[in-house]
Amino acid sequence: MYHRIPPREGTAFMLKKGQLLTVVDPEGEQVSDLVAYNAAETVEHISSGRSIDYASRLFLTTGDVLYSNRSTPMLTIVEDEVGRHDFTLTPCSRDTFRIIYGDKSPHHGCQGNLEKVLAPHGIPADSIPIAFNVFMHVSVDAQTGGIKVLAPKSRAGQKTVFRAEMDLIIGMTACSAGQSNNFRYKPIDYAVSG
Repeated sequence: MYHRIPPREGTAFMLKKGQLLTVVDPEGEQVSDLVAYNAAETVEHISSGRSIDYASRLFLTTGDVLYSNRSTPMLTIVEDEVGRHDFTLTPCSRDTFRIIYGDKSPHHGCQGNLEKVLAPHGIPADSIPIAFNVFMHVSVDAQTGGIKVLAPKSRAGQKTVFRAEMDLIIGMTACSAGQSNNFRYKPIDYAVSG
């Protein structure tokens, strides 16, 4: 059974060791910021630095492991129909929209949504790490290191499946940043099984 995250909103839930989390882009070209915490000790959280370091590449896909800040496996990507995600950019926030877009009354973004849904689990705002940005397409210039956020490569109905390697608290969003979703805010669907 799929659950829907409405556009520009978020959710949080428990994911038990061995369960599968399926993330679906129902309409295409939409990003989901995903963060994970050790359910028993939430100071342990998903780490882009550790995960990228151990994979020896920026773009993680089927078979790759998302590690914690303590180098413990948290999630394994077991199926990936898109093959392009980002693990370098921080969740969008009021400051993102103010600094990058020049918004005078900025939306609270994925950061604000994650703060709201993770607070009941005792996770403070400053403990929200760089997210695994499911379906996000960031290009990196090989010469200068310059980055560009491009429209996601995901098409309607495509999915990525993760297996929990420990009991986790998961936070997820339907991303609020225009550049991340080709300036069309859409939902994200997800299902937990196993």
